[in-house]
This record gives sequence, structure tokens and C-alpha cells, in this order.
Amino acid sequence: METYSRHCIMELWDCNQEFLDNPELVERLMVEAALESGAEVREVAFHKFAPQGVSGVVVISESHLAIHTFPEHRYASIDVFTCGERIDPQVAAKLIAKKLGSKRIYEMNVERGMGEMAVMDGLNKKQIHSA
Repeated sequence: METYSRHCIMELWDCNQEFLDNPELVERLMVEAALESGAEVREVAFHKFAPQGVSGVVVISESHLAIHTFPEHRYASIDVFTCGERIDPQVAAKLIAKKLGSKRIYEMNVERGMGEMAVMDGLNKKQIHSA
């Protein structure tokens, strides 16, 4: 089994506040994003916090999608982690950002499982740490 994987991390700001506090909608969106990217969904777990916020994970054969929402700040943090090269995590992450109505998106992409970690910056790779 190859260890190569990609991790797309997004900070989503100015999202639709009502969406962020709706666990059914967030769960449906996350599963839809996984399927749209071509991933195979294995398990789904979401939790609604009181007084607000949702956290959840969609376990896929290729790894996972996770979200934590903060409706009071109109903010969501997401990460999409996929093993191998078949599934592009950015496809799922961008769909989530669009459906949540995010107006400001900060994105970091990391290649993993290759020894050194590399953050993808366009076509350039930046070495973060090497022992």
C-alpha cells in the first residue's frame, strides 16, 4: 500500500450562519462532497452542540472529511484527507465552501506520506520541517 496522501485544510469565513448550525444540512453537505469527489463513504458521525455549532466526520475508504462550525462567528474549519492520487481533496473542500456560502476562504494543501511534509503553494512546494 502506498503512503502518499493529500490533505486540504480550509478556513471558511462569512458563511451562512443558519447552515452552520443545522446538523442535518451539514451532514448531508459533507456526504455529498465526499461522493462528488469520487470517494466511497464508510461511516458518518455528527454532533450538534448547545447552544450552537456542529462537528462531524465522514469516514471514507480513502481517509476522511471533517468539519467544525462556529455559527456565532460565521466560521467553519474543514479538512479533507485522501490517500492515494485517485481522489482530489480540493474537489470536496471547494464544494463544501461553496455550499456554505463562504465569502473568505483560506486554504492550505499538504502532501503527506512521503517523509518530508510539503505545503503546496500553487506549483511551488515549501518544506515545513525536516529532521
